[in-house]
Amino acid sequence: MADFHFIRPWWLFAIIALALALKLLNKYRLSQSGWQQLLPQHLANVLVDKQHSQQKLSLTLPFIIGLLAIVALAGPTWKKLPQPVYQTARGSVLIMDMSYSMYSTDISPNRLTRSRYKAIDLLEQLNEGEIGLVAYAGDAFTISPLTDDINNIKLLLPSLSPELMPELGSNPLAALTLAHDMLVNAGHSKGDIYWFTDGIDNYDIQDITNWSRNNNHRLNVLGIGTRSGAPIKLNNGELMKDNSGSIIVPKLSVSALKGAAKRGRGYYATLANNNKDIEQLLYKPLDIEEQQQKESSNTGDQWQEAGPYLLLLVLPLLLPYFRRGRLLAILPIMLLITPVDKSYADGSTLANTVQPSTIATSEQVPSENLARSYWDNLWQTKDQQGQKQFNAEAFQQAANSFENSSWQGSSYYRSGEYEQALTAFQQQDTAEALYNQGNALAQLKRIDEAIEAYTQALKKNPKHEDAKANKTYLEALKKQQEQQDQQQDNQDKNKEKNNDENQQQQNQENQNKDQEQKNSDDPSQQSDAEQEGEKKEDSDNKPSKEEKSEQEEKNEAEQEQQDQESEAKDDDKNKPTQTPAQIRAEEQLAEETEQKHQQLLNKVTDDPYMLLRNKMQLEYQKRRNNRSSAKGTKKW
Repeated sequence: MADFHFIRPWWLFAIIALALALKLLNKYRLSQSGWQQLLPQHLANVLVDKQHSQQKLSLTLPFIIGLLAIVALAGPTWKKLPQPVYQTARGSVLIMDMSYSMYSTDISPNRLTRSRYKAIDLLEQLNEGEIGLVAYAGDAFTISPLTDDINNIKLLLPSLSPELMPELGSNPLAALTLAHDMLVNAGHSKGDIYWFTDGIDNYDIQDITNWSRNNNHRLNVLGIGTRSGAPIKLNNGELMKDNSGSIIVPKLSVSALKGAAKRGRGYYATLANNNKDIEQLLYKPLDIEEQQQKESSNTGDQWQEAGPYLLLLVLPLLLPYFRRGRLLAILPIMLLITPVDKSYADGSTLANTVQPSTIATSEQVPSENLARSYWDNLWQTKDQQGQKQFNAEAFQQAANSFENSSWQGSSYYRSGEYEQALTAFQQQDTAEALYNQGNALAQLKRIDEAIEAYTQALKKNPKHEDAKANKTYLEALKKQQEQQDQQQDNQDKNKEKNNDENQQQQNQENQNKDQEQKNSDDPSQQSDAEQEGEKKEDSDNKPSKEEKSEQEEKNEAEQEQQDQESEAKDDDKNKPTQTPAQIRAEEQLAEETEQKHQQLLNKVTDDPYMLLRNKMQLEYQKRRNNRSSAKGTKKW
């Protein structure tokens, strides 16, 4: 009962109106009585007061009935109904300062190493949402986009160092701007930014203040270092010096970082040897908007009302009013206690799976169901009836019941009636309706029209990921089909060409055979032909030689192919049959070779340093011509 509340608490004010109405009714009854004027005062006080007390008793029952009805209308409830919850987790971005001041040794071994460990501690305690990684020096770069895989970011952290950055210096505004763009592009209008740094310059304070005013993110800052500072020890052991030759001693600017965190609606903590600094950064009290959302969460949840059951107590109290002419007084109560299913006619719901069912027309509905249908029409709308049938997977009946075109189209889609589904979806011109049209057209194998429908849906809602994915899939499928058709056409043409060549060759062979047969049958004709051929040597012998040459080339090619095939068959016959022991030995050798290759791969160091460096160098070259120079001349 800890969750007991009223869904419509404003109905409780009706109790005041009920009490006033009954009081006025009682006073009206007294004023309508004439005994006050006819009886003496001493008798009227006794008789009228007695009648007044009886009238009070007669008004008690209506008050109880009205009170129960008002409480029922207020919607008492304490049980929440299960329902799917769609929640977008809050996005976060970790910003790492990679300027050379992070090599300062005021904390052991240096600021950079300690900041890496603290970053890992932060990642392990961020147990929800997506997180990205940004590193900056003279410019800022995305090391990892928003992801829920913290192990990927842990793998990249050890590779971060000042030597990795393409440009020296410290430009925190570029990092904050890049973090803001990452969150917004991922759909997070509000996010958490965790900034690990050892300080900012005075000329950056105003820029960071303006940045905080122009967004709704929470900026949490972890200060790395001490107020006294220490020299910057480079990897070669030398101490970093400025242009004048003096040793640089960077100090932690606590006040400036605290101010930046405060203006960014976040918290500041200085690096500690325990987890108190991380816990302080992760402390997130509810802001005003989140508090209002929590207080109004009851309106968004689905609660099981106890009001209809409370009205059952009213029925026995209405028995005294069952007189002639008063029977209709119970009808409003019956209307209130009749259960009504909720209908969520949301056109964005699309049938993702197809389950064909038998089509049921109105002529097939049994006559005994007409009375039930009429009764349902009294208490439920068509959409409510359709929703009930849809949940029961009676999709064809649901399609006949729905008046909402989106739900009707979804029902037809589930039942496999894609033409009817397309007609229903075409009644609306929203992004979801166009997306559903594309799905129906795809099921009907009308690929071009489906792609056009997805294109129109993306014009109305460019962020519709399902439409984008379906369009990409259909375009790839269409391209694949076109390639297959082209290959089939080429094969058909080659086959036809080969058939023509074979037919021509066969005809030529038949002609040669006929000629040989003719010559052998008539020697005299052959002799005459030879003599005639000698006379016409210049004109007739030349073409016959060319034809003979072409025929010989074809015959030689065929003979060569046959020889190759016969040699291959002979090799297969002469090849010695392997014994099972030899086969096992070859398999074992292949397995050992694979293991050696895997061992060699395992010896390769998994270091993304070079990949990150090359990526950042390329991106830096692209930005170089289209970016404003950073303020100041400090290179650490």
